[in-house]
Order: sequence, then structure tokens, then C-alpha cells
Amino acid sequence: MIKVAKAKVGQEELDAIQSVFEAGWLGMGNFTLKFEEALQAFLGAEQVVAVNTGTSALHLALLALGIGPGDEVVLPSLTFVASFQAVSATGATPIPCESDPHTLLMDLDDAQKRITSRTKVIMPVHYCGQACDMERILSWREKYNVRIIEDAAHAFGSFYKNKKIGSFGDVACFSFDPIKNITCGEGGAITTTDSALAEKIKNLRLLGVDKESEFRYRNERKWIYDVPTQGYRYHMSNINAAIGLIQLKKIEEFVEKRRRICEYYDKSFSGLSGVSTLRVDYTRTAPFMYIVRIVARERENFMNYLKSCDIETGIHYIPNHWHSFYYDEAIKLPKADQLGHEIVTLPLHCCLSDNEIEHIVKSVKSSVSFITEGVET
Repeated sequence: MIKVAKAKVGQEELDAIQSVFEAGWLGMGNFTLKFEEALQAFLGAEQVVAVNTGTSALHLALLALGIGPGDEVVLPSLTFVASFQAVSATGATPIPCESDPHTLLMDLDDAQKRITSRTKVIMPVHYCGQACDMERILSWREKYNVRIIEDAAHAFGSFYKNKKIGSFGDVACFSFDPIKNITCGEGGAITTTDSALAEKIKNLRLLGVDKESEFRYRNERKWIYDVPTQGYRYHMSNINAAIGLIQLKKIEEFVEKRRRICEYYDKSFSGLSGVSTLRVDYTRTAPFMYIVRIVARERENFMNYLKSCDIETGIHYIPNHWHSFYYDEAIKLPKADQLGHEIVTLPLHCCLSDNEIEHIVKSVKSSVSFITEGVET
């Protein structure tokens, strides 16, 4: 079975883990610091804080900004539930908005309509790795007195215009889970232009212990300490950081292959009846997923057919306003509803061979015999 997503890891990553074992300090330590410094250099970011997951990164960013009960966060319904869970974990209310059917990015006109006096954060999601219109979104910071937290879990290595995501703006949160553009096994990071906010996040990730990070960076513990705030066990270990350091050296190679696969898919599926591709600028995008739209009534047949060809597919994602925990009958999102019934994820990762890519293309093309109509655009 050709997997829809897969990490490309091997002996180099194992050797890096071995070096951590030999050092004898497995938790957060000097490898974590080295990884933060490497991320800072790669992204051109002012401040970087490494954490254990992308979800933790979003949660900490919200908490550090003082988001809590009574506050609202506007974000697209069509995103992984982690984005919504990070918001609701603070006691704040996630306010779902529409997505652009051509790109799956946040529909900014719809998002803007949902801003109220209770809105404290806008959370754009750089879907599949493509950047949202950050110039427009960042203009809302002063206009509406809100903060901007970019969910950049998909977008490590991507650009907005000529600037890397994470190098500018307010706050950006990345994920390094097993299937992202680079992996730490599990991991995440927060970048920000706000140095005071970064220091606050460093304390929050280590159970609220004041200035504990500077000791951990030396593979030491602080034995006499104060805890001035609620905190969480969200720090990144040396083991995960060591994997990330090796993966980061391969990012350009990974991105180039992902782009090549996506561009070949686009070319192969162009004009294909029943299959609609997304509009993506691959000169600026480090693609994380490759998604097509299939007419809703044929999606299950399409996915089952590819499964019969030993090709795994996925659905990224279920609109969050469908989930029982976030359901509100007053929420009307017809675009997200349609997309939720149509999107299908095809395999995209650096372990794919040329023969596997060709097999995927041929199988998708042969599937059109039962897809009689394309999606509405």
C-alpha cells in the first residue's frame, strides 16, 4: 500500500539519537537550544521557542497573549481539530469561518465579517503549505485591536511574497510531527517578533518555573526556583531536537521533491474530468499535502478505487463545525460544508518512488470512468 504520508528518516537520525544517549541528558537541554538556534537562522526569525507539539505551540501562544473565557478567536472551520482544541483549552470560543474553495485558505471576507468586540485573535491556517494573505490579515491588528497567530503547521519552509513564514508578523506556530515537511518524531515551535512574549512562553512550557530554560540549555536543573504562573509540560526533549537538527539539513531537498511531485500531479490532472486541483503557487510554497476535489457523491467510490490499486488516500479535514463538541445550529458555512464532502488527499512525501508516482497518476486517471461530473467551482 502506498501511504498517503510518511516520514523520511534513517541512519543519520538514529546516530543523532545515539549522541543524545551518550551525552546522558535525554530531556530538554543543549540539543533543544541548538535546534532553536538552527530554526532561528533558517527562518530568519527574531525569537524561537521549541515545544513538544504544534498543538502545544498554539495553546501556549494563546495563553501567553492572555486569551481566556469570554474571548473569541476567528479561524477557518476547515482545519485540523488541533487548532480548535488549542482555542477551547484556554476557555475562549473558536469562531469558525469559510475557506476559499480554490485554495482552501481562510476566506478573508467572511472572516472579517465575523470579527466582533470579543474577538482577540485571528488564526489564519496556511493550508497545505500555501501562505494566506498576511498583508491584509496583519492590517487587522491595529484596525480591530487583535493579535495574529499563524497556524503554520503545514508551512515550514514556505514564503509569503519574499519572506519566510515565521520571519515576520506577530506569532507563528509550527509542527514537526511524524508527517510534516520535517519531523522531530514529535515537536513544534513558536516564532515571534515579541521578545517579552517569547520569554513568557519559555516559562509556560516548563510548568511555569521562572527562568528554568537557561539551566536546561546547559543540561542542568534549577533546584531553587519560583513558579509565578500556571504552566504546562510542553518542552521539547534533546531526543526530538536531535532528530530535528538532522531533518533541518535536508529541508531544501525535501521541499524540492515535494514541489516536483505536486507540479507533476497538477500537469497530469489538468483538464481531467471529475478531478479539480487547487490553485497553489509552488514558487512560494513548501507543500505539505496534495488535495483534489471530487464531486461529493463519487468521493467514496474514488477513494475505494484507489485503495483497490494499493493507494492510501485521506480527508484533510473534517470541518470543525460538524464535530459535536463545536456544533452550533446557528453556524452556516456552505463553502466549508461543500469542501468537507469533496476533498481527498493523495500521497505526497519524500519516500515516493518515480514508479509509485506514475502508478498514482495512472490510477487517478483511470478512476474517471465512474466520475461523471466535476465539482462546482
